[in-house]
Amino acid sequence: MVLYTSPFPNSFLSVLHSFSWGLIFPCYWLADRLVASFVPTTYEKRQRADDPCYFHALCIIITTPIYLALLVASLPFALIGFLLWSPLQSARRPYIYSRLEDKSHANGATLLTEWKAAGSGKSFCFGSANVCLLPDSLARFNNVFNTQARAKEIGRRIRNGASRPQIKIYIDSPTNTSISAASFSSLVSPQGGDSTNHTFNPGMKRTTSMEYKGDNSGSNSGEDTREDKGRTREPNEGEENSCIVRINGEDNGHMSDTETDAINDQAHASCPAEPLLEGDAEVSKTPNHKQKEGDSGSLDSCSASRESLVKVRVGDGTVDQSSVNKLLYKASIMKKTSVRKKKHTDETFDHEISAFFPANLDFLCLQEVFDKRAAEKLKEQLHHYFEYIVYDVGVYSCHSCCSFKFVNSGLLFASRYPVMDAAYHCYPNGRGTDSLASKGALFLKVQVGSTPQDQRIVGYISCTHLQAIAGDTTVRCEQLDMLQDWLSEFRKSTSSSSTANPEELVAFDVICGDLNFDNCSSEDKLEQQHSLFTHYKDPCRIGPGEDKPWAIGTLLDPEGLYDEQVCTPDNLQKVLESEEGRKGYLVYPTSKNHSSSQKGRKASLKGNGRRIDYMLYTEEGLYLEWKVEVEEFSFITQLAGLTDHLPVAMRLMVSTGEDDP
Repeated sequence: MVLYTSPFPNSFLSVLHSFSWGLIFPCYWLADRLVASFVPTTYEKRQRADDPCYFHALCIIITTPIYLALLVASLPFALIGFLLWSPLQSARRPYIYSRLEDKSHANGATLLTEWKAAGSGKSFCFGSANVCLLPDSLARFNNVFNTQARAKEIGRRIRNGASRPQIKIYIDSPTNTSISAASFSSLVSPQGGDSTNHTFNPGMKRTTSMEYKGDNSGSNSGEDTREDKGRTREPNEGEENSCIVRINGEDNGHMSDTETDAINDQAHASCPAEPLLEGDAEVSKTPNHKQKEGDSGSLDSCSASRESLVKVRVGDGTVDQSSVNKLLYKASIMKKTSVRKKKHTDETFDHEISAFFPANLDFLCLQEVFDKRAAEKLKEQLHHYFEYIVYDVGVYSCHSCCSFKFVNSGLLFASRYPVMDAAYHCYPNGRGTDSLASKGALFLKVQVGSTPQDQRIVGYISCTHLQAIAGDTTVRCEQLDMLQDWLSEFRKSTSSSSTANPEELVAFDVICGDLNFDNCSSEDKLEQQHSLFTHYKDPCRIGPGEDKPWAIGTLLDPEGLYDEQVCTPDNLQKVLESEEGRKGYLVYPTSKNHSSSQKGRKASLKGNGRRIDYMLYTEEGLYLEWKVEVEEFSFITQLAGLTDHLPVAMRLMVSTGEDDP
């Protein structure tokens, strides 16, 4: 299948389309600004409350007649442009595939080594987020604004979070030998050649919420433990950009107060500022992404959040090895102690509320990237980490859909692995305002490696966004039916294998997206019982109508986006870890049987908010000799103040059943 790298098949149509849009854009921009001036966000309302001279009201009185006059003047040109633009959409391709040719710009990414299906397996990390990049006037109805600046900052935060090194700590102790992903703050991050020192903010030091996953099988003998003491373990195949540290469990895991103070003093004196990536020096113009002390959403602050994976470089001589090891061990012990209250012993994987996107994020699915200029800015930022991006997905005008489409599907896909095939389908049954957008499903096939026998190792990823209007249960169920049918057709049409002679081995099949229904609301029972959940597994779900105790809602209350308690990734993470905090800042399902007041409604319902953003995976249709299981699931707060949804991430382990060579 040919991947489309331009929206039109030839340059003539592209030029004609650019000309027609150039005639439409002034009218579109003026209308957008005019409406936006009358839809203030809560942040702007608070600012205006402190304005005794009513300066903003005066500006509106002056600018509104100007906007109206210019809008009327631009209407004839917009009409001509629309008459040219609309028929051109029948020749438009359903997406644009962008590949980073100059890899020197990918300064946040680590080059991937091809997986050869050797060793015990490989993990793949998937992320999904609804980023609410609508035209500014429409975005304000969700209490967010300045779409263009938000798009750039969202891309910047994602790439900075994903490009962090992944540290795994192996703890040797008399009672526990285990592996865990180090996610804590107060660690040294030395950078050679930079003598500038910064101090940590003591108020922001907190241990991680990541669950500590022990392995008390006793498979490692005492001789093995002694032999491995002090030795750094080599990464397994596929552990990109990772740092493996082995820590000895001497003195029963206790450290003296003298040692603790010495390590903390060294940490305070050894935290230089990390160099900004290209374009990072630009000062933000909106409060949605204003950096505050302790705001580690973009990794520019030394007072990193509890989940930050720090860059420990002991080879340059700037930090004493023994001090770093003691510090790592101390932090891991703190982590172990802090999560005992929350650990669910029946859970087989780690789960957390994280202030950062996972390190070594492999695939990213975004929804509501409707604004085309914002999509370009977002793409430019993501290309610092992801080599392959599919964006501007969808159809316009009356092309291949029942109703007229003014905007695209809003879907965007980014990958570190090459895309082999892609297909898009538009849901034909959209209703109300949703029918104005070409909401649908994007299906992708990626190559993640090859076997020694030259068999391709591939994976399938589907990204979708369902009907949003409350009460449209039958519409969403029909869309889920179409999603399954289209995915089955896509897999059949792109497969070049047969059972007798497999040319490809399927490693995973994942569905990501905003499904616009939750698993706890009584009004969403039909969706909860859909057949999709018999074929695909939801890591957060026990069954229809019941989520796991640690799962939280992903839809934030728009009215509270700019409250000081939640306006930074660290603060939002802290709030969401408490039940009372979740009740104050997450949207909960409505109930017909209870009071209309929000607090009364939340107190009467089970669950932890409306979880409408999903990550699903299946074991059906994969290579029979391999096993797929969830390694980690995260609710992410790194986009605090930038969108009204919580991103989610899932790390899958594909086990081949072979021993490490």
